[in-house]
Amino acid sequence: METLLRYRSLVREAEALRSGADDPVAAALRTCDRIDAVDARVRAFVPEAARRTRLAEAARERVAAGPREAGDRPPLYGIPVGIKDIVHADGLPTRAGSALPPEVLGGAQATVVDRLLAAGALIAGKTVTAEFAVTAPGPTRNPHNPAHTPGGSSSGSAAAVAAGMVPLAIGTQTVGSMIRPAAYCGVVGFKPTYGRIPADGVIPNAVSFDTLGCYAGDVAGVTLAASVLCDAWQGAGERTPEAGRPVLGIPVGPYLERADAEALRAFKEQLELLRAAGYAVCEVPVMGDFERIAEQLFTMNRYEVARAHTEWFGRFGDRYRDETAAAIRQGHTIGDADYEAARIRRAAFRDRLAGEAAAAGIDLWTAPAATGPAPADLTHTGKSVMCLPWSNAGLPSLSLPAGRAANGLPLGLQVVGAQGADEQLLQAAAGLESALAKGDTRAHR
Repeated sequence: METLLRYRSLVREAEALRSGADDPVAAALRTCDRIDAVDARVRAFVPEAARRTRLAEAARERVAAGPREAGDRPPLYGIPVGIKDIVHADGLPTRAGSALPPEVLGGAQATVVDRLLAAGALIAGKTVTAEFAVTAPGPTRNPHNPAHTPGGSSSGSAAAVAAGMVPLAIGTQTVGSMIRPAAYCGVVGFKPTYGRIPADGVIPNAVSFDTLGCYAGDVAGVTLAASVLCDAWQGAGERTPEAGRPVLGIPVGPYLERADAEALRAFKEQLELLRAAGYAVCEVPVMGDFERIAEQLFTMNRYEVARAHTEWFGRFGDRYRDETAAAIRQGHTIGDADYEAARIRRAAFRDRLAGEAAAAGIDLWTAPAATGPAPADLTHTGKSVMCLPWSNAGLPSLSLPAGRAANGLPLGLQVVGAQGADEQLLQAAAGLESALAKGDTRAHR
């Protein structure tokens, strides 16, 4: 039986396609071959009967449209990309993992898709999402072990990259929907600063938190994607990195204690590797009121998801899955005054967290990307708590593959930057990735 895991370098594939060493039509057909070979077991993509014909034709149109000169080709020329199925893309219905009629959910193509196409990419298809990107899981399996969850809600996007069906996929995060699947599936997941990628054309979960991001096999891949997706990106040639390695902060206290013993053991080992590589690591006591922080986020989240579904839930409430319906009904119980109070508390939390980082002299926060490895349970997508404060603050974050659990499943290290400092985060992450890779002798690449 063919392995479900395959590493694909976005940077190398893009270089080959731009240079003419590879052909977009051939690359598109290889992508379809891989999807045909493994997706019946992984179920990362929304089924599409005519995918091969559509994608091959799109590749031919890309070649015919030019440019002919290799040096003039855009950065993602001919790259097949998976798109989470809450993101509108012309010609592909949006179902959002739901039983609602797709024509009801339709809308104008998302800016993130426009930017991918302008950069030369091809849309390989829609990837599976938890229903409306809330909590009810889709059918996707973890490519490392199909009995385990791939995480959620961007399950299909993370699994599609881990299984080598595409070298790049788009997801979204409201609380932990990008970082947790990246950790569970052993890929790099990047969630930019809130609002850095326009979210128009995306079915909302909670608009104050929803953030588009991307998955690739390594930091270089997500950096290439971020350079064409994020507003006002400043590449390495335009920004001089600060001298020396960043100082890493460990957020000790009730938040960190939410990780299980295996995740904390691995986190300790990861920090030892980073110290050995010359990184300064500083413990910073923060978030002593973590329960109240979590309550504030979910007050806003549930209020907003209920309002986003007012019309659809009123018409098709009986078609919603139990988990999503419960979240919406909970949101209906939250009044405007409680919501506004939660918004004020969140603003105060953002300011406090930034102040604590500055006072401690740290550049990046580090923590486990999830509470542990992917659970052996396909009825839920795992816990998002390790991502909660950083999503609440709207900070850029990513998950780096970092060691394995005792059962062989991957673990991830979460790295969090300052607001708006996405470029610096990814520049630093390349060095962290190199240091961590030395400690993972069982990497599948």
